[in-house]
Amino acid sequence: MAAPVAVVIGGSAGALEVLRMIVRELPQSLACPVVIVIHLPSHSSGLAELLGADTSLTVKQAEDKEPMAAGTIYIAPPSYHLLIESQGAFALSVDPPVHFSRPSIDVLFETAADVYGARLIGVLLSGASEDGATGLQEIHAAGGTTIVQSPLSAEVAIMPAAALALFEPTYVWSPNDIASGLTTLLSGRSS
Repeated sequence: MAAPVAVVIGGSAGALEVLRMIVRELPQSLACPVVIVIHLPSHSSGLAELLGADTSLTVKQAEDKEPMAAGTIYIAPPSYHLLIESQGAFALSVDPPVHFSRPSIDVLFETAADVYGARLIGVLLSGASEDGATGLQEIHAAGGTTIVQSPLSAEVAIMPAAALALFEPTYVWSPNDIASGLTTLLSGRSS
């Protein structure tokens, strides 16, 4: 497998601690951007600061028309869908919610699959809705690497179970395996 050009991560209820584990394990020499959509109950905008405390990598909210940069972790801003455009820049949208969510994991995953195809890694974590399952299936169909948190390890299993009901992902991993396995995948080695 060639080294990925982007990683997209989605989650909802129960995903925050797993996300923090992942961020702590990301290599400081990260050669691609990581883009995150997580449903927060209070539309909090403090996620970038929280995750930034776990890494020396740059963690920031994505901005409209901002080009994606390697070694940066981007967070979808509250109340906007986050899309990736063909030239590798972000677009923000106030289109209607998907699965009652804006930002929607499906929207990010689907646009990332269209742009990056087989050079994309998609990760779906714990969550209380089916958002992200269809988008992760599109990443898989485009040849990308797909990782689903094991429903047995998820605080809320609805989101990962929805993905598993649609297709067989590349990996179904526990939180610890996601954190360590993603680092291996980012190096361009198979896991």
